[in-house]
Amino acid sequence: MHPARPGLTMDWLDALQDLRARRIPAVIVTLATVRGHAPRNGGAKMVVSPDAVHGTVGGGNLEQTAIERARRMLTHGSAEPELLALTLSDKAVTEYGVQCCGGEVTMLLEPIRVTPAVAVFGLGHVGLELARILARHELDLVLVDSRADMLTEERVGVPGRIGVLSDAVARVRVVHAPVPEATLSELTPGAHVLVMTHDHVEDLAIVDQALRAEHIASIGLIGSASKWARFRKRLRELGQGDADLSRVTTPIGIPEVSGKQPAAIAVSVAARILQLIEEAAARDPAAS
Repeated sequence: MHPARPGLTMDWLDALQDLRARRIPAVIVTLATVRGHAPRNGGAKMVVSPDAVHGTVGGGNLEQTAIERARRMLTHGSAEPELLALTLSDKAVTEYGVQCCGGEVTMLLEPIRVTPAVAVFGLGHVGLELARILARHELDLVLVDSRADMLTEERVGVPGRIGVLSDAVARVRVVHAPVPEATLSELTPGAHVLVMTHDHVEDLAIVDQALRAEHIASIGLIGSASKWARFRKRLRELGQGDADLSRVTTPIGIPEVSGKQPAAIAVSVAARILQLIEEAAARDPAAS
């Protein structure tokens, strides 16, 4: 018998779903192949998170070695799966002891990273094209507009059925919000915010409130240099300092794509958001 551990009584699949909902990274450990005798049959699984283990692949040296390898993967933010082979004999001594089952096992360790979150405020021409691109990525994607007619099924669509979201890979949430900035408090920690509404007053309110929300990872604003000059002046009047204003990137996008068509702007913005997501993962691998 192995000692009780946090989460041991929770089914590994339930545990994984719970961890994903709470945005906690994990590694799925699967006993992929078994030759000879081993504590569990092939296919046994457990889920390893930074501070808990759910399920079991057999206990003892076998399991502890897998847990330690999984925790190293979490620390380094590994994105690729790894194989771990172990011989269970009295001649194979490790720091976790000996298992004399006499078999050989290979375990597959699959990292499950936290799904990045992106919120697009404004589903006009550019916003809709951007939603089309971002929906094809593994994201939590929130689409917000104060205008109900911008969010109809006929225009935006429903994942798996119709419209620009019919082939969505992302988990998409469409939000009609008469006061769009109120939605900021509902975003998951580390969310990237893109501001491109039809109204400069709305844009300003969203940027101001996003700067006051510590859980927002980045703020991108579409607009001209003259628009940002007016915004800087007004944001300073609202109490925002230079350090706060430096958190806003405008115009958002990559310089290599400079077209002004909505689809071209959307490609540029999407490329920059994907860069920011990778940069965030490099800075904080355990969370991303």
